Amino acid sequence: MKPHADQPSSPPALHVRTRPVSVGNWRAFMAVARHLNFRAAADELSLTQSAVSRQIQALEDEVGVPLFLRHTRAVELTTAGGQLFQTLTPALERLDATVRMVRQSAGRKTVALTTWASFASMWLIPRLEDFQREHPDIDIRIDTSDNMVDLETSDVDLALRSNVQGAQPAKAQRLFGEQLCVVASPWLIQSMPPIRAPEDVARFTLIEAGDAHRLPYFEWITWRRWFDVYGIARLEPQRWLYFNYAQQIVQATLAGQGLALARMPLIADGLAHGDLVEVLPGHRLDSPLAYWLIVGPRSGHRPEIQAFCTWLHTQAAATRAATGESLPEIA
Repeated sequence: MKPHADQPSSPPALHVRTRPVSVGNWRAFMAVARHLNFRAAADELSLTQSAVSRQIQALEDEVGVPLFLRHTRAVELTTAGGQLFQTLTPALERLDATVRMVRQSAGRKTVALTTWASFASMWLIPRLEDFQREHPDIDIRIDTSDNMVDLETSDVDLALRSNVQGAQPAKAQRLFGEQLCVVASPWLIQSMPPIRAPEDVARFTLIEAGDAHRLPYFEWITWRRWFDVYGIARLEPQRWLYFNYAQQIVQATLAGQGLALARMPLIADGLAHGDLVEVLPGHRLDSPLAYWLIVGPRSGHRPEIQAFCTWLHTQAAATRAATGESLPEIA
């Protein structure tokens, strides 16, 4: 019996094969699945639309089921197509990352790391000349971002991050902890009456992170917590000055614009060189945060990565000594 003229025809049944699928057409499948449009996929791949269509048809024939529903002006993933897309996305990302790593290893030795901007500019970059002098044949690539990077799928080798003890990623290596101290520029202190007690900070502009209340654990490193700890919860300073980044807070402090409750590992060099002065040294504040090194699972065996990690731990030991921190806790 023939179907009625208005009855929609079902997708043709495909022969189910049992042999492994060849990989040549997966790129076309991924491009169409991302765009849900054959023309856009063809543009991405620098192919003709008919060539992409033939690749998808060949892939569907190999898989044994339709992967797309073709409508007049739209393309839609079938259930099987959606399952394949979810599986293929991380698999191809890992493949591409591995290819990049192989290409790098065939040429120059490179260490790629990710961290946040203030840590890079205040702690890492000032120390890098020492590593480059010892290892002139190793290139360094630094990606500064607040976004977490998946070291399993990206071409990044290392991550430097801060987190509370117990919440760090698995196998993270602790570099150092953190205390907060009240700091000012020397000339600002010289131009004002001496600061002898916590309540004396009210005579100054106080500098702080403007988004601390939006970030987990960051309320623990605010002036308000310092006020609470030292029994001056109702104190109001002359004025507030807010910035989004630790580097900006320190720059404003160096310029004499007020007092900052600064993160000691990031300003230890400034204190040692006399660029900043710690006021009320007996009134430091413990922070729950620590700084961690995370090594990508595909990177730790490379000699250049091992050399850089060894150097990082040496620098971290110097920072612990400068801030008076005892030996690191076992993660």
